[in-house]
Amino acid sequence: MSYKASRMIRTPENENRIVVGISHGDINSISYEVIIKTCLDLRILELFTPVVYGLSKVASYHRKLLNIADFSFNIIHRADQVNPKRPNLLNLNDKEIKIDLGESTEVAGEMALLSIDAAIEDLKKGVIDVLVTAPVNKNNVQSVSKEHFTGHTEYLASKFGSSDYLMLMVSEPLRIGLVTGHIPLGEVTQTITTELILKKLRIMEASLQKDFAIRKPRIAVLGLNPHAGDNGLLGNQEQEIIIPAIEKAGNQGMLVFGPYPADGFFASHHYNEFDGILAMYHDQGLIPFKTLAFENGVNFTAGLPYVRTSPDHGTAYDIAGKDVASPDSMRAAIYLACDIFNNRLMWSEITKNPLATGKMEKEN
Repeated sequence: MSYKASRMIRTPENENRIVVGISHGDINSISYEVIIKTCLDLRILELFTPVVYGLSKVASYHRKLLNIADFSFNIIHRADQVNPKRPNLLNLNDKEIKIDLGESTEVAGEMALLSIDAAIEDLKKGVIDVLVTAPVNKNNVQSVSKEHFTGHTEYLASKFGSSDYLMLMVSEPLRIGLVTGHIPLGEVTQTITTELILKKLRIMEASLQKDFAIRKPRIAVLGLNPHAGDNGLLGNQEQEIIIPAIEKAGNQGMLVFGPYPADGFFASHHYNEFDGILAMYHDQGLIPFKTLAFENGVNFTAGLPYVRTSPDHGTAYDIAGKDVASPDSMRAAIYLACDIFNNRLMWSEITKNPLATGKMEKEN
């Protein structure tokens, strides 16, 4: 089931729609194809105003490549110039950019980073409300970045000064978070601690409440070792690190269960019983997620002060320019960003004036 932007607080009547910033990703990939296909359905303009941080000449190239004649972006140079009745493209520069479809190039990395940074600045200024990032190639971005770039999640957390964040993969009813993200597998066991797991559980619970409007979420925790360690026979991290974290979370009032062996947990559809799942490392969470929800999965960075989502697929160089890429995941990422934005507004509204503790007792 894909996400629907069903709880829109901003309405078409006053044209104060949510402004969705979209970084254009890798220019040699499927990014422009899925962005253009998403914007082709003009009914989206009843829900939000898209602003693509990109290059007009590159967009035109991809539009012609896809043989789309009845679509064009409204070209602007500042995000406050948006036309709410058109898909907008904020033109980052007018230079001639070499496009090599299906190839990882330095110029593609340079343009991807330029788009991300421009969108981040406008997000901080409040000119756009949410950010949706199209896929990039980490290697070519790293080749031009002055900072260590291991992915959008870590880069955005650094730019926003956030140390408490969580990569959360979302596709109803699945929400899978990761204790460790883009690190080598050999570093996972030495990185995982009771304190780190507990921190990620706190971030997940807070996000499920604030971002997904789940009052008392149930969270499952996966084991690290095969068969969740099999009582120490196949590893002791469950007994020494993971179970103590689960117990501490329970003592703090969280509904946390596990650790569960990952293979049986997903094979038995046990995941349907929980609002969130915490995996120990990247592939442990991403392999089942992409198997079950590849067409409409969304990558959401929980814990940031701003809303950021992304399609769960990569650059897909092998099909770039072939008009076969599905826009479903991009569309789902935008809808989810809008839903989370509105859920945060609602959360802020209902929690801004809490009753003081003991007030009723004093009055009595």
